Amino acid sequence: MGVAIRTAGEADRELVVGLLDAAFQDDPVSSWVFPGEEHRRTTHPKLMAAFTDVVLAHGRIDVTEDGTACALWMSVPADAPEQDDEGSAELRAAVDPDNERVELIGRLTAGAHPAGRAHEYLWMIGAAPERQGQGLGTALITSVLDRCDREGLGAYLEASSARSRVLYERLGFTLEGRPLDLPDGPRMWPMWRDPRA
Repeated sequence: MGVAIRTAGEADRELVVGLLDAAFQDDPVSSWVFPGEEHRRTTHPKLMAAFTDVVLAHGRIDVTEDGTACALWMSVPADAPEQDDEGSAELRAAVDPDNERVELIGRLTAGAHPAGRAHEYLWMIGAAPERQGQGLGTALITSVLDRCDREGLGAYLEASSARSRVLYERLGFTLEGRPLDLPDGPRMWPMWRDPRA
């Protein structure tokens, strides 16, 4: 039985923000960005909302028809300009001005992002906690990877946990460059997938 997937629109904003917030509240990277549990509970949704708004405006959000999982994608052309630090500083100012880690995570991931190659960038993917491990993420990713294969496009992401890294390896992603070790924090794995013939 397949998973029905549709493209989200503005009317789905709160659904997507809620899914991402629930899926990433206890993620190692989110816990590093917002180390205080109470602060994370109140501020993390603002970061997920900011990410959602960027992708609604400039990318595509896929959501399962039952509204229990979503994936945020950005199409990156080969000639995309390198990201500057200004966007990360603006994000910090909007989300949590006193938290330098909001800005730092943006700078570190931008610095690891491959340049000069057109690709689909999986910015985030999340499922409701009670639906994790049921194949929804695989279905969301595979629908885009199938198109990448047809169009000869690569795909890129950063795995934020060892568990997600294993899933992405099963789907054909491999480590791109070196892992990102967050200062006094967890490791992230930049991962690339070449299109399959």
